[in-house]
Amino acid sequence: ALRVVRCGGSARYGARAVFTADSKQVGYLFCASGDFVKMYSVATEETLRLMGGHADLVTGLQLNPHNHMQLFSSSLDGSIKLWDFMDGIPIKTFTVGSKLLALYAGTKCEDSVFVIIPKSGKKDTFQLVQVKLAKAAGQDLQAEELCVIFDGVDASPKCTAFGREDEYVVSVKEINLQVYFFKRKQLNRFSLSAVKTKSRNNCFTCVACHPKEDCIATGHADGKIRLWRNFCHKKEYTFSTLHWHHDTVLDLAFSVEGTSLLSGGVESVLVQWHNESNSQKDFLPRLGSAIEYISMSSDGTLCCTLHSDNRITIINSNLRFSRSIQGLIKSAGVKTGIVVDPRTKALVLNGEPGHLQFYCLQSDHQLFSLDIVQRQYIHQAGLNQTDLVKVAFSAQGKWLATVEEREEVTDPELRLKLWFFDEETQSFKLNTSITMPHEDNITDMCFRDTDELEDESLILVTTGRDCLFKVWVMVEDTDPEAQQRVSWSCDFVGSYHNYQATNCCFSEDGSLLAVSFEETVTVWDSATWDLKCTFCHPPGKIRNICFGRLTCSKFLIGATDYGFLCCWNLLSCALEWSAHLNILVLQPDPLSEYIAAVSWLSKESSLFVFKPNEPRPICIQRNLCKEKIHLAAFVPRDKPETIGSEKYCWLRRSQLFFLTDAQELMTVSTKPLYERLTPSSTQLAVEETLPVTPFTLLLGKHRHQQSHEDIDFGKLIVPHKNEQDSPVVKELLHTPAHVLPSASFLCPIFINSLLISKENKCDEEVAAEVEIESEKTDDDSDEERETAEMEQDVSPVELLGEVTCKLSKSLEKELRKIRKMDYSWISAF
Repeated sequence: ALRVVRCGGSARYGARAVFTADSKQVGYLFCASGDFVKMYSVATEETLRLMGGHADLVTGLQLNPHNHMQLFSSSLDGSIKLWDFMDGIPIKTFTVGSKLLALYAGTKCEDSVFVIIPKSGKKDTFQLVQVKLAKAAGQDLQAEELCVIFDGVDASPKCTAFGREDEYVVSVKEINLQVYFFKRKQLNRFSLSAVKTKSRNNCFTCVACHPKEDCIATGHADGKIRLWRNFCHKKEYTFSTLHWHHDTVLDLAFSVEGTSLLSGGVESVLVQWHNESNSQKDFLPRLGSAIEYISMSSDGTLCCTLHSDNRITIINSNLRFSRSIQGLIKSAGVKTGIVVDPRTKALVLNGEPGHLQFYCLQSDHQLFSLDIVQRQYIHQAGLNQTDLVKVAFSAQGKWLATVEEREEVTDPELRLKLWFFDEETQSFKLNTSITMPHEDNITDMCFRDTDELEDESLILVTTGRDCLFKVWVMVEDTDPEAQQRVSWSCDFVGSYHNYQATNCCFSEDGSLLAVSFEETVTVWDSATWDLKCTFCHPPGKIRNICFGRLTCSKFLIGATDYGFLCCWNLLSCALEWSAHLNILVLQPDPLSEYIAAVSWLSKESSLFVFKPNEPRPICIQRNLCKEKIHLAAFVPRDKPETIGSEKYCWLRRSQLFFLTDAQELMTVSTKPLYERLTPSSTQLAVEETLPVTPFTLLLGKHRHQQSHEDIDFGKLIVPHKNEQDSPVVKELLHTPAHVLPSASFLCPIFINSLLISKENKCDEEVAAEVEIESEKTDDDSDEERETAEMEQDVSPVELLGEVTCKLSKSLEKELRKIRKMDYSWISAF
């Protein structure tokens, strides 16, 4: 069946990141990413594991305080999972039965964790609950023992923290602070002055507790940080104030020894405070975007910040930048759409403000970022700053066109830039910059895709709200002192009845150009720029248009904002068929005739895949996503994929990716859930770092000798089953040691799995064997009895799925020699 798979862009700041206990030597980092838990290498920034199993967003991560090789995770699906993260398998799943919004693991309670859940019967009311984890046998267990600590907590995990040695827990909400002492079972409440809350800037936003002392740090919406002491007494408490942030303090974290306090906010600056003094602080600026979460490693050597654009920054203890893990960067809005770079097959879209990001689908990492606007971005609300709005690649990826604009009421700024790819530097360089190419905003642009030499036939078309479409071509620069050989200039300007031009696209061979003007589609000859024909359908502005490809190249497809999908025949200049669908995305596959259309109806997105010459879709996927999908792209596969069902044959050569309103990148796949886009080489990075054992050396030497023998003799030898291909060997090598059965049980199965199977023989060889068998002596009959007994011993292997074929007589003789050897020493294991 076709399933939707999240493959990037999922918000990593649903929970704080967690370092492993030995972050300095081995160094792994865990982050929540949508429904999954991602395990990164701190040293290489690679994604080592993708642990999936939750049915909803992951909301909390905590190392098991009593076993640092295990990890707890909580989710909105109401379950808590305990992971063996080195193997990537869930050990236990505890079902709580309510949405879990945050997770905390205490050091004193070995069989309990703390979670934040909604209070039953009350809307937007949450409570902190202690969950007792059952120790019964089995993997799926029910967590039935719940103990409410107190009500009125905030749903954010940043608003609750555990104090020194888990003696108390602190929670903040609005202008109230609560402290619960476990031993005394006492709850103290503190409130800020109501006079200061008229503008609501005094509200609490986050809280952190000192690891060694009774001190609480709270962040506030006005940018202040308060340090609370002596809070065990309701009336004698004191607090001091630190202030540097000009806006909301988004998170706080103490160092391991408590000697310093880290704070972050919308300024993209990490602030380190010393000795509770405003004058003693250090800064790490220009981190890219707002700091959402701050995490410290248990040994204090590393710090991690999660940012609002999905960036992960790893920082040394001396407040020096170390590494950055960049997946699909979230931007303020994806105005460029998503396009595919023909050279790298990377997705290209808005990244940092004024930048294009090139995102690698295979590694879930950003390849590089191209600064288009080349201006400093100011992080301040309400400023009209230059933004990147359009992007297009030529067919071979040699040229890149971008449009940037700055919205101004009186004098809007608009700039079209043409970039060429420099083979020496392996990057794009600016060739031509055109100020105000149109009098109003550019609505669409496209290159003409042809198989000819790009420099000779390359054409760029732009459409604008000024009711014009313009054709741009390359011209040679005759100035001998010019720094570049060619530049771009306008060659033709077209219009239609003074209507706004909205969309444009070229036919597959580049001979025709389709331009939509509000409710009308016009078709132009790209050689003479003559208007050939026009198409118009029931009321509604044209939202998307595209040509058919290959055998369907005679069709033109368009979608209107009134909910119609239309197909016109270019030969007969008539409407071929139409369907009543509210299509938001119309995306043709560049390698086949199929076109993907995504509709929005009744608060759900649905997928339709069809050929223009067939009005009935080949695939309909209802309820594809609960969010609106405005952007999609087909990415060509490196190798065609084998698809069993004819219904999904459109996935053989290309893969469809789409971006939701929440900027989550998703794809549709027929593969099982855990066959991800990450190559197996990165998944096995952990195993490759393990020390080589004597068994590995012995097995590797045997394989090396066997391969040399095959090459030296150059003849057909009896095929045998590779050790790695055997299910028994796979189970032995990849199953965790603590769940394997005893060695006495595994040994005969392992020995039998190494038996050489019989190859298929021709009729002449079978007849020769029959003649030889007729001349056998009575001793052979005794040997055959032994063979029969041996075959009975092999039967348990068949039960495990390891079927052994009948051996030839020559191989049976060799096997009997081996069978007479003494294997009693193995039973000792």
